[in-house]
Amino acid sequence: MQRKLRAAQYGCGKMSVYSMRYVYEKGAEIVAAFDVNPAVINKDIGDIAKIGKKGVLVQDAKNAAQILKEVKPDICIITTQSLFKDVFDAFKTCAQAGVNAISTCEEAFFPANSSPALTAELDKLAKEHGCTLCGSGYQDVFWGNLITVLSGATQKITKIKGKSSYNVEDYGIALAKAHGAGLDLERFAKEISASDNVSEKIRREMIDKGEFLPSYMWNVNGWLCEKLGLTVKEQTQKTVPQTYKSELKSSTLNMTIPAGCATGMSAVVTTKTAEGVILETECIGKVYAPEEFDQNDWTVEGEPSTRITVSRPATVELTCATVVQRLPDVINAEPGYITTDRMPDPLYRVKPLNEYVKK
Repeated sequence: MQRKLRAAQYGCGKMSVYSMRYVYEKGAEIVAAFDVNPAVINKDIGDIAKIGKKGVLVQDAKNAAQILKEVKPDICIITTQSLFKDVFDAFKTCAQAGVNAISTCEEAFFPANSSPALTAELDKLAKEHGCTLCGSGYQDVFWGNLITVLSGATQKITKIKGKSSYNVEDYGIALAKAHGAGLDLERFAKEISASDNVSEKIRREMIDKGEFLPSYMWNVNGWLCEKLGLTVKEQTQKTVPQTYKSELKSSTLNMTIPAGCATGMSAVVTTKTAEGVILETECIGKVYAPEEFDQNDWTVEGEPSTRITVSRPATVELTCATVVQRLPDVINAEPGYITTDRMPDPLYRVKPLNEYVKK
């Protein structure tokens, strides 16, 4: 591509502060931006990203379809919510406009094992309009490709264990609520944990109907199995509320969480495969107490066993950097809903992004 890569930003909250700045720093530009929040609509994106005025104002998301068709960016970055059903309309709008799209939505990373009907619908729509849709972010590297690279140095794998934690304060209110932050334990059990306490048959029915609430590792385990060529036989998850001994203030929720109420949740996903390899992965998302910090700890057990620990990862920045450097891969990919296990491994982009676009 001889000209600058042109991107749109869908969602102008906390994540966009980094994603938009990174787009410019990688030699590309933002040509349209959308949000539903009246507080940011009509703001210059440069003021949001603190990079100086760019002459691009945030538009009401209800006008996104028309604007995307008029502006026709090369790709749209969606940084809104964490469940696939909540970003479906944004993806659909992009697909109908023939615009490639990538999202930080965690379920979008490998949505076919939790929202198969919605995935199939978007896949069909993207193919019809000749564009590519996908999900990426922190999990693409630190829960995905990092682990498959370690696996490539292992003669025999018996189990893959992972544990990662992050502060929901860093991502916005939608993610915090998805983790049950601020709920009392009774409401947490009813609204968050209820879907875990069912039989495999009922869970399958919930997935087919689009009623299942996957934790982040549910989709990560599916991605890992697909990338490693493992055949899933059984997959379960268990969510447990996280609490703290004293009250915690949450600026994202705009509330003080009482002592003993849920500050977030831990979700453990266990996957058994036909090849005998077991995946046991846990993600912990909560409002942090002053002494807490992000962690990422994985072990590939077997011959030999290898453990890797990433202390205090800058999860938000890593998420946005991964997404921005994925932009050429998405544009280069075949049309459809294409997960990143089918794309090249993530790479640092030394040159401007347009120089990596083959189309």
